[in-house]
Amino acid sequence: MSQPSTFWQRYGTLAQMAQATVALLGFVAILFQINEIRTNSRAASARQVFLGYTDLAFKNPKYAYPDYAAIKAGNRDERVQYESFVAYFLYACEEAMVAFADKREWQASCDYDLKPHLPFLCEKNQAESAYLATYGAETQQWVRTSLKTSSVTPPDCKLGKT
Repeated sequence: MSQPSTFWQRYGTLAQMAQATVALLGFVAILFQINEIRTNSRAASARQVFLGYTDLAFKNPKYAYPDYAAIKAGNRDERVQYESFVAYFLYACEEAMVAFADKREWQASCDYDLKPHLPFLCEKNQAESAYLATYGAETQQWVRTSLKTSSVTPPDCKLGKT
């Protein structure tokens, strides 16, 4: 006749259970480390993109704080350069606001830099409604909210008093 098995025989020794617990804790620690690496990588990338935008703005002050009427009246190359400048700016802000969602100063910096570009964005969005769709939902909402807040509306798309 067989004797009833004890807890240890059925489920393993204390050492085996401790080993399994340590392995599970190690796995959880690795998951936390991977998440932290991902977060730090995203933050470093966002900083680099935003610094690239800042450098571009430094080298092109006529686009950073534009005279949009003069740019529209200028040649095609200048309009394309300005459009590319604004696209880079929006991309940099999109990256920064996602990477630093908990840091309000990044949003404030982007809000400040966005305002002079609102007439262009209003006209561009009116002419090509798919333009803003090339950005994430949060960026689209941010631009639309900024347009409303600054009273920039079609058809004239001029900055209002705020």
